[in-house]
Amino acid sequence: MTAMMRQIGKQILTLLGTGLVVCGLFGAPAGAASLVTTIVSDPLTGVAIDGYDPITYFTESEPQPGSPDNEYYWGGVPWYFVSEANRDVFMRAPEVYAPQYGGHCLMSLARGYLSDGKPRLYVLERMKLYLFYSAANREAFLISKDDAIARAAENWPELAKDLSGPPADSP
Repeated sequence: MTAMMRQIGKQILTLLGTGLVVCGLFGAPAGAASLVTTIVSDPLTGVAIDGYDPITYFTESEPQPGSPDNEYYWGGVPWYFVSEANRDVFMRAPEVYAPQYGGHCLMSLARGYLSDGKPRLYVLERMKLYLFYSAANREAFLISKDDAIARAAENWPELAKDLSGPPADSP
């Protein structure tokens, strides 16, 4: 129930944000900036991957929420970490630990469109972190990993053109 309420809240904020930009209340002309960003982040806080520590995907059995006390800005958004040590590891090689394609759903990319990946729906494959929009998308990936990875890599450059923010490196 909480996840559904959060999704509804995101949709409402997106609609409000679109309306404010269109009305010119932010002083920017309509269409000046995309609401879909290169790195998936929480629309309320702006924090990448809902505040989960990206290092913990690789070191723990479950991803762990980070803390604003251990924050690092990369790719135009803040990232949270459970410790200074994890933050320092990320700082040395963010492209290794950050979700691929900025956290956009791998299967959506493979199918030719963008959707935000959910930090709790993930797979580590070939030491890379991939996020998925739904459990069904994750299951589809597990059936055809190589094909999905190849198609996502093919589609990413074109889809990424319309994103706002610094470019997320493709894998």
